[in-house]
Amino acid sequence: MRLNVDEHSVGPGATVRDAIARMDANRRGIMLVLDRERRLLGTISDGDIRRAILARLNLDTAVTELLARKSGSRYAMPITASVRADQNEWLTLFKRHMVTHLPLLDDEGRVAGLVGYDDFVPGEVLPLQAVIMAGGVGSRLHPLTEQTPKPMLPVGDRPLMEVIIEQLREVGIHRVNVTTHHQPEKISRHFGDGRKFGIELTYVAEERPLGTAGALGLMKPPEETILVINGDILTRVDFRAMLAYHREHQADLTMAVRQYDIEVPYGVVECEGQAVRKISEKPVLGFFVNAGIYLLEPAVHRYIPNGQRFDMTDLVQRLLDERRPVVSFPIREYWLDIGEHAQYEQAKEEIKQWTATP
Repeated sequence: MRLNVDEHSVGPGATVRDAIARMDANRRGIMLVLDRERRLLGTISDGDIRRAILARLNLDTAVTELLARKSGSRYAMPITASVRADQNEWLTLFKRHMVTHLPLLDDEGRVAGLVGYDDFVPGEVLPLQAVIMAGGVGSRLHPLTEQTPKPMLPVGDRPLMEVIIEQLREVGIHRVNVTTHHQPEKISRHFGDGRKFGIELTYVAEERPLGTAGALGLMKPPEETILVINGDILTRVDFRAMLAYHREHQADLTMAVRQYDIEVPYGVVECEGQAVRKISEKPVLGFFVNAGIYLLEPAVHRYIPNGQRFDMTDLVQRLLDERRPVVSFPIREYWLDIGEHAQYEQAKEEIKQWTATP
């Protein structure tokens, strides 16, 4: 199926924010930048947007600036195909260059079409399994979690973990492991083997709390990429985009991060010795924080001790010490860590909006 080029393109005067809005509306992860003669100036991918966020690029910058930043990199020149080529040639290009979309050019070099790889292999099962970390006690949510595991707290008319499982299933993930510790029977009683939820579900029991990564050491060594997600997160992150980003950067571990800003309520004075060099009134300090979602390659498993307390921060540091590739994936979609009562109330309100959205 060919995609509508006008719906997937912007002009050189558009801003990065404009491109994001159109990309989100189409849910294709690609924007073509075309001149007035419909010649291709470049492409903007979901990964380009996320790298721009990490670089703290002003989203009101023109898309041509984003294209200029790609100049000289392996992302600079888009892979294109002739509109006259047959589908087998397009499929060969998809696989050879590991791209998700192909702009189609006519004999004069103008964009005459756009095709996506997903349209050649609809319903593809993602080659990874998921792990939901559901062993926490949730002490900050007492008394709600005294008799209920935090991932089983209701949001709308179902437990939070059911929302997570549905999202995994919808992107083609059908094998899910759940790590448990606090009142595990309430989780297993609800989900069983996962069949009625359209997945294959297994449980990894922690006899004692093993931290945010220790339970992974109880699992047999994986043969494929693993998606790990905390069981107390409400998000609309694009897992397919995260996997594509992970592969694109050839990472051993990809960590989802979220931008977090802090406003200093005073004028900050920068000094060099006794001399004042600069003063900033109530500056905003920006950070990227751990969002509790990870992709791990099978080789990472050997760095996780068996049966010992081990956190994801420990694993990341161990990989960095070994000079293994670890990358960050900035989340620009909705994300909420349900750690306290205020966030839980916010999650319940957010679910109402999700169910009301057609």
